[in-house]
Amino acid sequence: MPLFADAAGALHAVFTERRAELRRHPGEISFPGGRREPQDPDLLATALRETHEEIGLPPDRVELLGALQPTPTFVTNYAIYPFVGLIEAGFAWVVAEAEVGRVLELPLAALRAGHSRPRLVRRGLPFRTDAYDVDGHRVWGATARIVADLLDRVDETAAAG
Repeated sequence: MPLFADAAGALHAVFTERRAELRRHPGEISFPGGRREPQDPDLLATALRETHEEIGLPPDRVELLGALQPTPTFVTNYAIYPFVGLIEAGFAWVVAEAEVGRVLELPLAALRAGHSRPRLVRRGLPFRTDAYDVDGHRVWGATARIVADLLDRVDETAAAG
């Protein structure tokens, strides 16, 4: 989870919006990441490699701040191990066009303000879930649970700048 502070000091999180044509999770908003490969010595290396592959952020441009709690996914039955890193503002993203539609930089204050528990329907089943709506973008599912964990740990005044 790349974070950066804008000129006013407000924290922003960097997300990816998956391409609409993808078979799995089309158009959904997530953090850069993916599966561990045999060459990855640990999950941090996986996160840094995947972030570099998906949005062009070199590992040496990330200052590791820590890790959040592992987050399960219900549909794919994975566990996501989120790492949080500080980066410089203004990075020129280079997206992996095969999977990333675009990069979103969303202010933590706007995420916090956009929290709701809407009723969604997936595969014909209605359910309520945490979601964050910012500028027409909806963050929900495992990504929303990761955001909630982060927001629980970040002081509101620090997030606002």
